[in-house]
Amino acid sequence: MAPALSTPPDPVAHARPQELPGDAHQILERCRALVRPALAEAVARLHPWVGEMAAYSFGWCEVGGAPAAASGGKGVRQALAVLGAEAAGAPARAGVAAAVAVELVHTFSLLHDDIMDGDTDRRRRPAVWKAYGTGPAVLAGDALFALAVETLAAQPGGAAAVRTLSVALGDLVRGQADDLLFADRPWTGPRRVRPDEYRAMAEHKTGALLGCAAALGAVLGGAAPETVAALDRVGRHLGIAFQIVDDVLGIWGDPRVTGKPVHSDLRERKKTFPVLVTLGSPSGGRLATLLETGDEPDAAAALIEEAGGRSAAMAEARRHLAAVETALAGVPSAAGAVGELRSLLGFLVRRDL
Repeated sequence: MAPALSTPPDPVAHARPQELPGDAHQILERCRALVRPALAEAVARLHPWVGEMAAYSFGWCEVGGAPAAASGGKGVRQALAVLGAEAAGAPARAGVAAAVAVELVHTFSLLHDDIMDGDTDRRRRPAVWKAYGTGPAVLAGDALFALAVETLAAQPGGAAAVRTLSVALGDLVRGQADDLLFADRPWTGPRRVRPDEYRAMAEHKTGALLGCAAALGAVLGGAAPETVAALDRVGRHLGIAFQIVDDVLGIWGDPRVTGKPVHSDLRERKKTFPVLVTLGSPSGGRLATLLETGDEPDAAAALIEEAGGRSAAMAEARRHLAAVETALAGVPSAAGAVGELRSLLGFLVRRDL
């Protein structure tokens, strides 16, 4: 087997210091250290060429298989799976298979998303489809999805875990479909995208897999159905809050932190939450004109802020954070496990704002 499929380097070692406060860094590192060997072992079972593409997508190797130390992401979903098992009163290792499965599914979704969106880069290097070709990238994504199902099915309680994953995948596809369709809808008029439609899309596209991660850990940890449902709600509300904060950063975020130019989402004419709120206000007509031309992102950003789009977005994010707290209150677990969940979730939605 190619060296790239051995236990991968730790991507957090390469994260920028300002991205991770101490508590979140320690939580992510602890969970990743637990999951990393099992994830590498799962990927090593793939066809060598497909496995190389998977390893490349995780940041473990370069094209051709030479070892690399690129960041493959922070491992948020795998951490949620481990913490979900602990919140259910089970040992952390009970959530490892769930963590592997959600990390495989998350990566599968990114491979396909990059193709659908035409994004040529992922984490500051060529996306898998750009590095290997569109067909091979689709194949690698399919292989990761199949491997995730296999990983869960082999566990005690695997049938319930696969059902939980299937529901989340159905929602993820629904959210992705809506997101693609939103791009072709008009800025104004009866067919414009409404904020409530956006919330549903964000819950499905982003929140479903976050909720699934925590819920899967709880399922494999032997949790009661009400605990599993509460943790799923935690992730779904978190996903909406996360997406809305990401929208705010996409317009007003510091490029040194986001890695994207200021007002990048406006230049790309994305239908983000602050934009949709403003389009429904008296300033909507003026904003639609600016967005249609795409020539004055500075003016569009100022108009959105003046119309209350930014403040409305942050209020909406806070509302879903409050719902996260309500859902966490319904999880009968040790204070330590819920405390770590709160620390990690708080970091995710308070990124440099």
